[in-house]
Amino acid sequence: MQRKKLCALGLATAACCAGLAAVAATPASSAAPAPVSRAADFTGYQLVKLPNANVPNFARRTVRCPSGKRAVGGGAEAQGNDAILVGSFPTDDGTGWIGLGRQNNYSDVGISVYVICANVS
Repeated sequence: MQRKKLCALGLATAACCAGLAAVAATPASSAAPAPVSRAADFTGYQLVKLPNANVPNFARRTVRCPSGKRAVGGGAEAQGNDAILVGSFPTDDGTGWIGLGRQNNYSDVGISVYVICANVS
């Protein structure tokens, strides 16, 4: 039984590699042109932190950018013995970041939230 699994894995790997080789061998002229995108121009980069605090499980913690700035990135961290980060995402209006989490066997969790802010043109 173990030999069959290894053989199947080896065949799948070989098929994958053959597919990659075919893609690599495709001439660039036959590929569809990549869409042209312009990176956002921004100044006034600033990292704003909401330090760790214990909150009830699934409670949202939100950190906001200073007035006139927009969130260009962010993140969150769940802290605790069995902490799980459930969500890390921008606010609907794009001026902050939200983090939430939970801990099994506990009614609260430590959450830190970070937002990267900038003047976006």
